[in-house]
Amino acid sequence: MAGVPMNDEKLDVAVIGAGVAGIAAAAMLRKLGDQRFEVFEKGSTVGGTWRDNTYPGCACDVPSHLYSLSFAQNPDWSRSYPAQPEIEGYLERTADSLDVRRVINFDCEIRSIRWDSTDSHWVLALADGSERMARSVIMATGPLSRPSMPDIDGLDSFAGTMFHSARWNHEHDLTGARVAVIGTGASAIQFVPEIAPLVDRLTVFQRSAPWVLPRDDRPAPAWRKSLYARVPGLQRLHRWRVYFRQEMLSAAFLGRGRTAQRLSQRIKDGVRSHIAASIPDPIEQERLVPTYEPGCKRLLIANNWYPTLARPEVDVCTEKIECITPSGIRTDDGVEHEVDTIILGTGFSASDFPGPIRIEGAGGLDLADRWRSGAATHLGIAVDGFPNLYFLAGPNTGLGHNSIIFMVEAQLHYVRGALLDLRTRGVNATTVKSAAVAAFYSEVQRRLANTVWTTGCTSWYRSAGGQVDTLWPGTTVEYWWRTRRFQPSLFASVGTDSGRGSSAR
Repeated sequence: MAGVPMNDEKLDVAVIGAGVAGIAAAAMLRKLGDQRFEVFEKGSTVGGTWRDNTYPGCACDVPSHLYSLSFAQNPDWSRSYPAQPEIEGYLERTADSLDVRRVINFDCEIRSIRWDSTDSHWVLALADGSERMARSVIMATGPLSRPSMPDIDGLDSFAGTMFHSARWNHEHDLTGARVAVIGTGASAIQFVPEIAPLVDRLTVFQRSAPWVLPRDDRPAPAWRKSLYARVPGLQRLHRWRVYFRQEMLSAAFLGRGRTAQRLSQRIKDGVRSHIAASIPDPIEQERLVPTYEPGCKRLLIANNWYPTLARPEVDVCTEKIECITPSGIRTDDGVEHEVDTIILGTGFSASDFPGPIRIEGAGGLDLADRWRSGAATHLGIAVDGFPNLYFLAGPNTGLGHNSIIFMVEAQLHYVRGALLDLRTRGVNATTVKSAAVAAFYSEVQRRLANTVWTTGCTSWYRSAGGQVDTLWPGTTVEYWWRTRRFQPSLFASVGTDSGRGSSAR
C-alpha cells in the first residue's frame, strides 16, 4: 500500500494479545523452538482483562489453583478464589519467568489483518499506520475485552459522572454520592457490596435477577503454601481434585434428564435459602428469585450480594428503564431516579465475533460478514478460507462450569500440531476444509439445543441472530480428547514452500 511503512521482516507467527492466552501461546512457540514470532499487545503491560478490570472487589469465579497455567503453577495463592490484583501479579511474574516479555510489542494495537494470497502470509495493519507480515496468526484477544454499552435513550445526556465497570473511574469519589448501577451480572455483584457502605443512596436497576450461589472463599494457610512450594506434586493433585469437582457441575447444564433436574432444583433451593437468610420480606425475596432455569444465564457466586441488597441505603428497581436524563434515570412507571453517578455493570460484547479487529481472508472475505449468520469454526480454532489463522477462546469454546485456561491449553496443543503440519508438508499455508467446519457447527448447534442455555432466557451467551455461538456443549474432558491430536486430513494445503526462513527467538 503506497505511503504506508512496511517492515520487511516476515514472522512465522504473530500472536495478538498478551493476556493469559497470549502468554501461553508465546510459551508454546518458544518451546517449539524454530518459530520466529512476536506478540502484539495494545496495552502497556500483560494481563488482558485482569489488567483492564480494576473495579472494587474484582475477582475470579474459578478457584485459584485451577485458574492458572498448568506449566506455571503458583503455590502462593492467598485465597481459594483469586482477586484481580493477585491474578494480574501472577501473569506479570509468569511472563517474566517464561521469558516472553521481550517478544511482546506493547502499546501496539492491531486494527486489521489481511491474507495476501500472492505471498501466502498475513498483513497486520497497526494503529500507527505501519504494517507487519506473518505466515500464521494466533488470535488471543479474549472474549471479555470489549465492554458492552447498553442501548438506552439519552445515554449521552447525563450531566453527572458515568463510567463502565470495566473502565472504572478511580478518581471519582463515591463517598456520600447518590449512585445508580445498571446491571446485576458478574461484575455488579462484586463491586456493589464494595461501594454500598460509601454512598448516600444506591439504586440497583435489575432487568433480570441472577442466580447467586454462596462462595466458599477462605484464606490459604501459610503451611499449605509452604508445602506446595516444596512439594509441587501435591499442588498438582489438589488442582486435579478441584478440576474434577468443577467438571461435575457440567451435569447441571448439559442435557435435561433427571440428573440435570435434580442439580437444578438443589441450586434453586439453595439460592432461595440464601436470599431468605438476608431478606425477611417474602415480597422482596420474590423480586430477587430468577424466572429462568439456573445456568441459562451465567451462575454467579458471592456471599455478600443479598446482605448488601438488604442494607437501608440500597434499593433494587425492577421497573424497565425508559431513558437516561441529565439528572438521572427515568423508568417506565414515570419515576425519575435522581443520581450523581451512573455505573454501567453491563458486561462485555462476548458474542460479538470476531471483535474490533477486521479480518480479511482469502479472496477478500470479511470474517464479520462470514459469521453474521453464525460463528462457524472447526473446534472453535480454525475457519475455512482463512489460512493459518487460529483462535484461542474462540466461538463455542466458552464454559459455564470450569476454567477457560484448560480450554486454551488444549487449543494451543492443537495449534502446535497445525504449525508442525506446515513443516511436514513443506507448504506455506493450510486451511481447514469447509466440510469440517460445517460438520462441527452443525453438531454444536444440535447439541446446544438440549442444554440449559437454550431454555428461553436472554443472555450474552446468545449472538444477535439468536444462536449460542459462545459456549461448548460438552465436558472439558471431551474437548481435550478431540484436540489431543491434530488431524491433517481435515486441512488442505494452500501453495507450496518458497524458502521459509525460521530462527528461534
